[in-house]
Amino acid sequence: MASVGIFVGSSSGVTQTVAEQLEELFEDAELINMEEDYDDLDQFDEFDILLIGSSTWGQGDPQRDWVDPLYEMENEEPDLSGKKVAFFGAGDQDTHGEEFVSALGKMKEIFSKLGADTEYGAWPTEGYNYKFSAAENDGKLCGLAIDDVNQSDLTEERVSAWAQQVKNEMGIA
Repeated sequence: MASVGIFVGSSSGVTQTVAEQLEELFEDAELINMEEDYDDLDQFDEFDILLIGSSTWGQGDPQRDWVDPLYEMENEEPDLSGKKVAFFGAGDQDTHGEEFVSALGKMKEIFSKLGADTEYGAWPTEGYNYKFSAAENDGKLCGLAIDDVNQSDLTEERVSAWAQQVKNEMGIA
């Protein structure tokens, strides 16, 4: 069975809560909080599947606990070939609709450059209302977008549906 690592950076707790829900939905997954549990890039090697979670801040930037690891990744260029990767994160489409979940798109770009297979977990844009997202490509977001500020009533359903979608796409259902 494939090993699943859920790596999450969360400031307000929304992305952390989603990560905890995903931990329950993916059998034997290990949750790594980037602030408390992350040690170094070698931790990615321990897993076949990486679920990467981050909220979006500022001008579409990943959550602060991802800053140093992403910098290391870009400079050390670890080989992530063979890793199946899917992205999820929180944003506010009304107040910050000009960069809604853009961190996911930026992170996907980095993981892809390092050889990871990041073509999992694309999520439809229907039901969202934002101006721009660096996570959008061909009418889909590169991962699960959670807006717990404006659409909290949809969060649990979206997480559950996305988890099943990713399992099916990765062949671990």
